[in-house]
Amino acid sequence: MLIWLVGIPLVAYVAVLALLYVFQRQLLYVPDRSRPELAGFAQPGLREVTLRTADGLSLSSWYLAPRDGRPVIAYFHGNAGHAGYRADRLQRFARDGYGVLMVEYRGYGGNPGAPTEAGLYDDARAALDFLEGEGIAGPRLVLYGESLGSGVAVRMAAEREIAALILEAPFTSVAAAAQYHYPFVPAALLIWDRFDSLSRIGAVTAPILIVLGGRDRVVPARLGQALFAAAPEPKERWIAPEAGHEDLARFGALDAAVAFIERRVG
Repeated sequence: MLIWLVGIPLVAYVAVLALLYVFQRQLLYVPDRSRPELAGFAQPGLREVTLRTADGLSLSSWYLAPRDGRPVIAYFHGNAGHAGYRADRLQRFARDGYGVLMVEYRGYGGNPGAPTEAGLYDDARAALDFLEGEGIAGPRLVLYGESLGSGVAVRMAAEREIAALILEAPFTSVAAAAQYHYPFVPAALLIWDRFDSLSRIGAVTAPILIVLGGRDRVVPARLGQALFAAAPEPKERWIAPEAGHEDLARFGALDAAVAFIERRVG
């Protein structure tokens, strides 16, 4: 009887552990694989462009050129949906004349391939290479990382010269976020795609803005606070105490981001 009492819970625990391990990428990446229709967005000058990755993929993304030599925001979205879900953000930035490249990842928005950490970094490098071909780099390049995209943006900011880095609802690492959601298993030890921003943020030389929601239950604000503490100067922090993970824009996060760019980049 004692063996059964111990054995059944143990088998169940191991089964849960195995499922989380095997299906972790399905939990981390939740793409909308349908292709967003550009014609549905009435932003003048917005066009579809192709990003060519080092591993041979051709990825469709959206690009809006800047007005009057203004900076361009390379936008790396979160783990769910596709870039079309963030069209309101593109329109907000465009209102002030900024250019925007809405970077679409492999496996998202009708693009080929399957998302992985290494793959998303390749996609981001292809995006920045495209912008460099458009004459946008260094002093005119702002990186914006939303949630999972914050891990991509930090990696790119550590590799390249940029004008500013904005991180919305960022984590220290996906491993830390996974441990928060699955405290009953050693989740941090099982993660393949770690997006370890904490170990890389110190290499960023551009001004940094970290945007947090006080009631974020997806990526708790304490992870963003820890990332902010590790970030080098110059850095700023903006917190909406009543905001969660997906409603920061409603509380003024995009206005805060624009004001930061105006102060730090011009």
